[in-house]
Amino acid sequence: MSNRSFFTAGLICLFIFSGLGVRAETLPNVVLIFADDLGYGDLGCYGAAKVQTPNIDKLASEGRRFTDAHSASAVCTPSRYGLLTGEYPFRAQGGKGIWGPCGHFQSLLIDTDKLTLGQLFKNKGYATAAVGKWHLGFGSGKTDWNQPLRPGPLELGFDYYFGVPKVNSGYPYVYVENDSIVGYDPNDPITFKKPFSVTTTYPEVAGKKSENKVGGAKKAHAIYDDEKTGPLLVEKAVDWINKQVGDRNTRHSTPDTSAPFFLYFPTTNIHHPFTPAPQFKGTSQCGLYGDFIHEFDWMVGELVQCLEKNGLSENTLIIVTSDNGGMFNRGGQDAFAAGHRQNGDLLGFKFGVWEGGQRVPFIAKWPGHIEPKTVSDQLISGVDMLATFAALTGQQVAEKQLADSINVLPALTGEPEAPLREELVLMPRQSSHVSIRKGKWVYIPAKGAGGFKGKPGTHGAGGPACASFVGSVNSDIENGKIKKGAPPAQLYDLKADVNQTRNLYNEFPEVVKEMQALLATYRPASGVAKKRKNK
Repeated sequence: MSNRSFFTAGLICLFIFSGLGVRAETLPNVVLIFADDLGYGDLGCYGAAKVQTPNIDKLASEGRRFTDAHSASAVCTPSRYGLLTGEYPFRAQGGKGIWGPCGHFQSLLIDTDKLTLGQLFKNKGYATAAVGKWHLGFGSGKTDWNQPLRPGPLELGFDYYFGVPKVNSGYPYVYVENDSIVGYDPNDPITFKKPFSVTTTYPEVAGKKSENKVGGAKKAHAIYDDEKTGPLLVEKAVDWINKQVGDRNTRHSTPDTSAPFFLYFPTTNIHHPFTPAPQFKGTSQCGLYGDFIHEFDWMVGELVQCLEKNGLSENTLIIVTSDNGGMFNRGGQDAFAAGHRQNGDLLGFKFGVWEGGQRVPFIAKWPGHIEPKTVSDQLISGVDMLATFAALTGQQVAEKQLADSINVLPALTGEPEAPLREELVLMPRQSSHVSIRKGKWVYIPAKGAGGFKGKPGTHGAGGPACASFVGSVNSDIENGKIKKGAPPAQLYDLKADVNQTRNLYNEFPEVVKEMQALLATYRPASGVAKKRKNK
């Protein structure tokens, strides 16, 4: 059965089998927690020993943990694009694609006509909110930070937005609520001229934070505090959930189950700089990196506790996942020195196409629908959330809007005998390394990982040098460099060799040829994105 046929069948089954969905009058709330740079090995339930993540581990024990989940990209901004739109990021911007973090003046990267997770839920009557890191741009041209930041989240289906507009390591170092900078004073507008305004700074051990190059807006800058950001995002999310419950109870004597909510909660944890609130400092066994994970685990626990207090736990689907794998920056290197493996034994790091760059934790809990203490090896991706949530809410969506998204709801609520997703495009920082996964095989059309290549000790550490440094074994790498005479591309059998120790390019030429042809149907040699139906 094709993936598209499976999607159609899933919609039909949605209203027939309680195990695959719910009736329209009992639509679940959905809380999607999207961590930043949380690696495959950063949680206790995925094998971490130097950090303790009891709240997330409890979710895993009460729900399902996935071992073959992937982010839409190995980079933050394109990964968020793929998650919210269900479209591979290389198709964005008319085929130019989105490859790296968006800039300080980036216009909104998502076309307001494109269906997003926010709009999908809103179309079904959900209250919707995005609380956390946005990093997808604002406005229709060069961002004017002194004007309402629109179009933005509010034009993409979210009723409410609060959070960090870009990334916590880059200016303008302000918070945004809906379309306005928090604490904005029109008499003291933002400028990009000296003297630059004072913002919080941290010692080098916390990791890289770019110097503020924004002047003015002194009040707004004074409000922004890295060490208070995590707790503040939790406060805003909890307040918003409480408001939904209050609004329901005001309208009805009993909770209004026909008006559920969707909360998209993209955290700044655990992206550098590593700035946990004081109560979390020194609580892990691998430095500030681990302490920041501890704060993230606490944040998850606070949201779960809020749901429990409001009697919402039984009818809420909670998902915890990440925008890409862990980055081997200052914090990651310090954590490694203390015995922590942020991506487990997987090869590679954030920005690269090797498994460590884009295979991520994915945990889902939904009482009565997801079997507790279960593990799934189904291949799934961040781009699949759009089709999955469409099936969850009983909506039929045009194939054009579904883009590259596959309904994986049966993998959450059941035990499909066959793979739901037959193939998956993998996106690193460099377009030359866009790769293809089919079944057990992954094909990378170049040498290396297509991400950072810096040596240990640098912020942009990655690639072969760091693979060797952490003890990863790969047949193409020797002493931190690609061997002379290494194959021109890479082929791995992930079923037998998930850690990608042996490049099989020369041993299976017929598989290489098949994978090359398959990849070309997505990204032809010209590099221009090609629309292709999922089969």
